[in-house]
This record gives sequence, structure tokens and C-alpha cells, in this order.
Amino acid sequence: MSTNTYKSFAVAGVGKTSLLARGASVIVLTRSCSNKVLPEGVQAVQVDYADVSTVTDALKEHSVDVLISTLSGEGLAAQIPLADAAKTAGVQLYVPSEFGSPSEFGSPSKFGSPTDGAQEGMGELKEKTAVYSKSIGLPSLRLYTGLFQEYVPLLTAVAETGRFLIVGKGEAPVSFTAIPDIGEYLAYVLTTLPPDQLHDKILRIEGQRSTMLEIGALFAEKAPIEHVDNIPSSVPFAPLREFLQKKFDVGAGSTGWDISTGKEGSEPAGGANELYPGFKFKTVQETLGL
Repeated sequence: MSTNTYKSFAVAGVGKTSLLARGASVIVLTRSCSNKVLPEGVQAVQVDYADVSTVTDALKEHSVDVLISTLSGEGLAAQIPLADAAKTAGVQLYVPSEFGSPSEFGSPSKFGSPTDGAQEGMGELKEKTAVYSKSIGLPSLRLYTGLFQEYVPLLTAVAETGRFLIVGKGEAPVSFTAIPDIGEYLAYVLTTLPPDQLHDKILRIEGQRSTMLEIGALFAEKAPIEHVDNIPSSVPFAPLREFLQKKFDVGAGSTGWDISTGKEGSEPAGGANELYPGFKFKTVQETLGL
């Protein structure tokens, strides 16, 4: 029987989990300018993520056990003040935004920054958050999911080019997980596993493990594979798409990737799938209706 007592959650950012279905209390920390439509039973609390005092008050008022961040891009910088607020408010567990490829031991990439002129890559910001949380004594949980299955057509510029563009060979294994599966998995582990299996842990999941070539074959009738050296500059966010594909081409798209050694690590990709017994992760084909 579970000894987990986590019943109250706060989410900073967007995204859906199955927490409500599991009897949890959920609030969403939202910026004042946000017009999010929230599920029935979820309360929106307007805050400035960078204002430690107001976030602390909100977390205390609602007796929050676990703070989950789904922030991305420039919003990742707000995860440090969110950690400060969580610590001050007595939150027991912080789940910062990872939800992608491994970022521990993050360092400047040989592929450059995913955004022009950026001082730090997203992975570095995520690593900084985890290191900082530990330094202030705030337990955290990092969830590596690989690429969202829903983002495959975007990454490969299917809509813009009518082709499935692969930068490089496309032969390295990549972890793919559907967004709803991530929300369901996270809700399960947070409300079922005991704290000692969550605090300062890294969970590596994957819904499907395939190469870009194998995924591209699923699009054969809609968008034939084309190998390219670069994503065309006319494609929106071409540098970011190219950056990610170059990472994937050397193996860094696997949730088992070890940044420090540049190869698969001792903790296998998808190794944490077993923590949710009987759960069936969707395939890319199922998610995209291919």
C-alpha cells in the first residue's frame, strides 16, 4: 500500500495531468494576462512567477505539497524563483520542467545554441534549476520523456515542405512519448509512489524507441523522406529544429543518454516505464493517426 501523502498540487504553466481523477486538489499558477480555460475543479491563482513573495503566499494558502512547472523557452528562467517560493512555503517536492531529453550535467553544446544569441541553452537552464533546488534543500523530481510524439511533423517540417526532412543519417534511436501519456504517468507516480522513490530522482520514460528513419517511413505516403544538411531558412524556427535533429543524430534524443560521456548511460531509456505497471504507452503511429 502506498505511503504517499501528496494530495495538493500546484501547476505553473500549461498542460494536463490526471491529478483530478485521482482525487487530488489542483491549482494553476497563472500570469495575470493569461486566459486559460481550466477543467472544472481547478482553481486559477494569478501570480507573477518572478515574485517569490506572492507565489509563496499562494502555495501556503492552498497547502501545496507538490509544485509542478511546465514552463518552457524563456519561461525556464522563472524556475529559480519558483524554487525559492516552494522552499519558503514548505512544499515537499518540486517537479521542474524537463519533459524532453536529458539535461543533467548540461553544458554548451558543440551544435551551438538552439536560439540565436542565447546565453544559455534550455538544457543548461534546466540543469541550473535542479542544482539550485538541491542547494537550498528542496527535493526535486526530473522526468525525461524524449520528444513529444505530437511534435514529429513540426520537427521535420512536414507541413512547410511536404517532405519528412532528416538532418544527418537519422539512424540513432530516439525516445518519443505522447503528451497525454506524460500527464497520466506523472499523475500516477506522484499520487502512488512513496516519497523516497521521488525525491531527487530522475525518471526516464519513453512511449516508443525508434530512429528518425523508422518514423519517417510512417509518413511515406504523405511526406517522403529527404536527407538534408540544414533545415531551410524559410521554415519558421529552422535553427531550433536543426539543432534538435543534430542532437538526435548522435544519440542525444534518447532518454538514456548521458551528456557527460556522450553515450548511453547506465540508467536505460524507458527504465522508469515499469513504475506504472500495466500502463500502455501510445506509439507515434497511434498518436498521429498514421
